[in-house]
Amino acid sequence: MSSNAKTEKNQISSSPHVIETETGELKRSLQARHMNMIAIGGAIGTGLFVASGASVSTAGPGGALVAYGVIGIMVYFLMTSLGEMATYLPVSGAFGTYANRFVDPALGFAVGWNYWLNWASCLAVELVAGAIIMKFWFPDTPAIVWSGSFLLMLFVLNLLSTRAYGESEFWFAGIKVITVIVFLFVGIAVLLGFGNTPSPGFANWHTGEAPFVGGFGAILSIFMIAGFSFQGTELVGIAAGESENPEKNVPKAINTVFWRILLFYIGALLIIGFLLPYTDENLLKNDVENIAVSPFTLVFSRAGLGAAASIMNAVILSSVLSAGSSSLYASSRMLYALAKEGKAPQFFGKVNKRGVPANALYATTVFGLLAFLTSLVGDGTAYTWLLNITGVIGFIAWLGIAISHYRFRRAFVKQGRDLSELKYKAKWFPFGPLFAFALCFIVIIGQNYNAFLGGTIDWYGAAVSYIGIPVFIAAYLGYKYVNKTKLIPLDKVDLSRPEA
Repeated sequence: MSSNAKTEKNQISSSPHVIETETGELKRSLQARHMNMIAIGGAIGTGLFVASGASVSTAGPGGALVAYGVIGIMVYFLMTSLGEMATYLPVSGAFGTYANRFVDPALGFAVGWNYWLNWASCLAVELVAGAIIMKFWFPDTPAIVWSGSFLLMLFVLNLLSTRAYGESEFWFAGIKVITVIVFLFVGIAVLLGFGNTPSPGFANWHTGEAPFVGGFGAILSIFMIAGFSFQGTELVGIAAGESENPEKNVPKAINTVFWRILLFYIGALLIIGFLLPYTDENLLKNDVENIAVSPFTLVFSRAGLGAAASIMNAVILSSVLSAGSSSLYASSRMLYALAKEGKAPQFFGKVNKRGVPANALYATTVFGLLAFLTSLVGDGTAYTWLLNITGVIGFIAWLGIAISHYRFRRAFVKQGRDLSELKYKAKWFPFGPLFAFALCFIVIIGQNYNAFLGGTIDWYGAAVSYIGIPVFIAAYLGYKYVNKTKLIPLDKVDLSRPEA
């Protein structure tokens, strides 16, 4: 290893409490257990607890397993790509920073601002969902009371410190993990005949068109659902900038946690596929307002658990609060990073004495509140469009990760650096990032292909589904035109690691 590389290594690892000067005074206060649960909690939520039933209903038990398996492999490659970069350069607002340094500043600008928009808007989604869930217990209480209370709680948690966010996420994610484990054990018991109803055995895998229903088109549609379900795993890249020991904690979180997540999803889908026929009408009711027909609730009920609906309602509420807290954390850190790179007003780059980018947090909270209020105005059309703008941005961020890693590794070799300098190396390069890029692109383009089938094109449906793409392109081309940026040559890519 060169003396320069050794110096850079010491600069990164010598300060266990404060992130590098490039990103100010964010404190490195997230421990390994926080990082693990942030990665788990980001991917286990309503997509598993509620929407998994719709996946089985749409593509059958076999089709759902194929779709989630393929997307799971794609996410694995994305996470290893992110892990390599985040271990080498652990910064808050990772995706925008990597695209800015390894590809093109215009891409960094577009990815960063769109990712902020995605999570800031997701906060509004969770506020709406939280209010709906509380109606299960308190049907007469106005929804805005619960939404306002949840927003205040999540804001305070994030304002206190990064450690407070990490601790809350640790417990929120813990509830979800325990629920899935219990579900798997209960499901196996029911399958073996210990429930209130006889075991269906393999019958549901031979019902109607099962195990594969609707052919490739149905599986493609499940790609979208599966992709959205896994979104959030990349939060470990954002949190790397505030990890106590990123060179150790980031690889551990990626290597150990992802396989657990995949096990949870595949295991849960197997149980659902065995115990519930894809023709069950309840599986189509896949929103938080119908928690009584969540596949998890149905399986628990078959096991004789009378309070299944209340239990799952509480679990899904914890998922919503977890997602809301992560929304505030991820978006405020991205806005902070954009400010540090000169792509957002500088006052967003200031932190308080507890190491929290308070101005960025305030702005994100206000935007999330305004986005939430649009759901209460008129018929909520503006809110629907905002959600669809952000819906595809998670996949665009994944595209940015794949592109950035491909360029990072090529630049590393081009500049004569030794791969042994990398404390964590993604496997199967360049296949990994290229495969992830291709599949992400297919998912983005094919998310509402049905709008173009049939006699006439559903222009409104297509516009609602794909509006996020022109928003991203406008941000990219606009910055590129104003600042005259170009693709950074590989030999000019900045591979330096900032001083602590």
